[in-house]
Amino acid sequence: TLVATEGDAVGQVNGLAVHALGEYRFGLPTRITATARLGSGKVLDIEREVDLGGKIHSKAVLIISALLANRWARERPLPLAATLVFEQSYGGIEGDSASVAELAALVSAITGVALRQDLAVTGSLNQHGAVQPIGGVNEKVEGFFDLCAARGLTGQQGVVIPAANRDQLMLAARVREAVTDGRFHLYAVATADEALALLTGVAIEALDGAMDERIDALLAQAQRYAWAGRGEDRDGERDD
Repeated sequence: TLVATEGDAVGQVNGLAVHALGEYRFGLPTRITATARLGSGKVLDIEREVDLGGKIHSKAVLIISALLANRWARERPLPLAATLVFEQSYGGIEGDSASVAELAALVSAITGVALRQDLAVTGSLNQHGAVQPIGGVNEKVEGFFDLCAARGLTGQQGVVIPAANRDQLMLAARVREAVTDGRFHLYAVATADEALALLTGVAIEALDGAMDERIDALLAQAQRYAWAGRGEDRDGERDD
């Protein structure tokens, strides 16, 4: 499987989905990846481009794009081209519950700051970074727990969920026992900042600094290309 349960990686995160077979519902961890490079500010939803993404998921990606610009580029262009995809997912993607995971993958891809692979994350977002509730929270937690347990619990693994879903938790005894014993963890978050700090292990102030530094570098790179295209040097003097 592509889903990792240990280590860290840049631009890659463990999302969680719920699948149904008849009346049986189960959680399935899924790999979400992002890339980022110099561009015009667009976040490309690959699922939507190939008609595997539904309207709600497409709306969620647009909300993430707005959040990125509002948080880190309110008074300057956001000179990047980014992509998002659910790896090896061919049955269609719908819903907004992967929004926190997708934002984390994008921020990681932009900054180069790695994300913890021993955590999975679920949660919707609004444009201001508030984490919103999702469906199937129990199935999602149990799905990642079962994968981690099959590979061997390390004591570090866990799931990040919306704080608004805490009251809906009715987990299987095997999960409750592991959480009580400290062999598995649940983290309830109310904001994107809380989730990013957990997933990166970096204080949000340092992550803000990394985002600012990367955006400034991309802006400088874009300016150099613009000068080169006009045949000018850095002082605006033409080369001819």
